[in-house]
Amino acid sequence: MAKQLTDPDFITGGTGVPGQIIEWWQYYWVYIFAAAIGFSTTVAEPSLIAVAIKANETSGGALKPWGLRIAVAIGVAVAISLGAFRIVTGTSLAYYMMVGYLIVIIQTVFAPKMIVPLAYDSGGVTTSTVTVPLVTALGLGLASTVPGRSPLVDGFGLIALASLFPMITVMGYAQISNYIQSRKERNAQ
Repeated sequence: MAKQLTDPDFITGGTGVPGQIIEWWQYYWVYIFAAAIGFSTTVAEPSLIAVAIKANETSGGALKPWGLRIAVAIGVAVAISLGAFRIVTGTSLAYYMMVGYLIVIIQTVFAPKMIVPLAYDSGGVTTSTVTVPLVTALGLGLASTVPGRSPLVDGFGLIALASLFPMITVMGYAQISNYIQSRKERNAQ
């Protein structure tokens, strides 16, 4: 799939000139495909399903299993798409990780305290039996087919991003839910 999506004829619609430089924004199908792979593998992840059900039971129904699964899946979709962008552009993984963990640290301070441990666990639990093989294959395939990229240097790191971004989206989900709830309470008064 990576070879087909990065084929210059596919990217340029068959109007490319041999040796033409393809810009990062022309790889939009790669980013869409990466997001779709990230979202779908996460929704199907058995370990995430188990954690979502247990979180629902433990919270007395306050945390809906689908809400948690969708929040995590959105995080992974964004992460894999951003990781594909990183591979296409050749930028360093360290920058993405530093900014991501800075966001996690800030969110940890402001997020509801009951959601923080679950958010941290969601990052780890989503990278399991379904997600890891497909995402790793995507990263290595992209790095092998995008001109100027090395599978060894650029092909890895998608799993690290896929573990990071669910923490952001789960805490964001809790923060948005708290905001909506407090707004409803203010409007009711």
